[in-house]
Amino acid sequence: MNLNIAVLPGDGIGPEIIEQALEVTKAVCKKFDHTMSFATGLVGACAIDATGNPYPDDTHALCMQSDAVLFGAVGDLRYDNNPSAKVRPEQGLLAMRKKLGLYANIRPVTTFAPLLHKSPLRSDIVQGTDFMCIRELTGGLYFGRPQGRSEDGNTAYDTCVYTRAEVERIVKLAYEYAMKRRKKVTVVDKANVLATSRLWREVAKEIAAQYPEVETEYMFVDNAAMRLIQWPSSFDVMVTENMFGDILTDEGSVITGSLGLLPSASVGVHTSLFEPIHGSWPQAAGQNLANPLATILSAAMMFEYAFGLMEEGALIREAVDASLQANIRTADIQTAGLPPYGTKEVGAWIVNYINNK
Repeated sequence: MNLNIAVLPGDGIGPEIIEQALEVTKAVCKKFDHTMSFATGLVGACAIDATGNPYPDDTHALCMQSDAVLFGAVGDLRYDNNPSAKVRPEQGLLAMRKKLGLYANIRPVTTFAPLLHKSPLRSDIVQGTDFMCIRELTGGLYFGRPQGRSEDGNTAYDTCVYTRAEVERIVKLAYEYAMKRRKKVTVVDKANVLATSRLWREVAKEIAAQYPEVETEYMFVDNAAMRLIQWPSSFDVMVTENMFGDILTDEGSVITGSLGLLPSASVGVHTSLFEPIHGSWPQAAGQNLANPLATILSAAMMFEYAFGLMEEGALIREAVDASLQANIRTADIQTAGLPPYGTKEVGAWIVNYINNK
């Protein structure tokens, strides 16, 4: 099979972690006799610098012509520290999601046995955690209009909007994934306060009736946030709206011990996108410090979700697990007293493991 991939390194540590994910992808393709072709596009602050647009038309055309998008991160301190900036790197990410129709973000949250001690929670609480959060990605407050500030600058407003069709497609997707897992769905909303959440719950109840084999629970977002800390292993598939999902998935990711461990996939109407859940960490750019595992595991998801190549994805996961067992780890997850490895060194070890399997 030929894998035609659009590569968008983005900003900060993005180019470094993407480089390692590409090397791993090449090694897997060689191992399984696949070919890979890829082209690189600009997105985020680097795209603003080059074109004035955080998601240029050329980048969008590249994504549409590709079978999958492998994405790093966007964000730059010049914009983080300038709240009045009219054009921002993150606008490129939102535009990409909207134009590619990426309505569902799939984030698996799984603990790693060698790293249980790195979690801020007790090992007995996080052990066995293995759930998937499915976040609606193109609706809600992030895309609702009107949005802005009053003329005097003293009032700001955002609009949260959802349609029945938007809710139906994401909730159905959650149930389809649950059918392949432990057959449990948690619908997270704030239906006691928000009209959009009441629509979510109404639609979810209708769809739940179509999947009698699946256990369904409904949970207010504040309760879900507490449950993630108290009993993370109780979740199987969680589905929620855009902003709630943004917050809860970052909360869930820290349970594992590091933001640098977890991948994600964004799927929808056109080309699917695969990216680590963390940001661009511009302070560390070019210093060989970033943990590449989340991006490498995103490449594993790309093999599985975009190309249906399950054995290839499994080999990448095996190699990552082996690197953790061997203490080949960056500083954020290394055991106290052991020397940390750099981004390139971790990637090279994983490539070598794959080459020798």
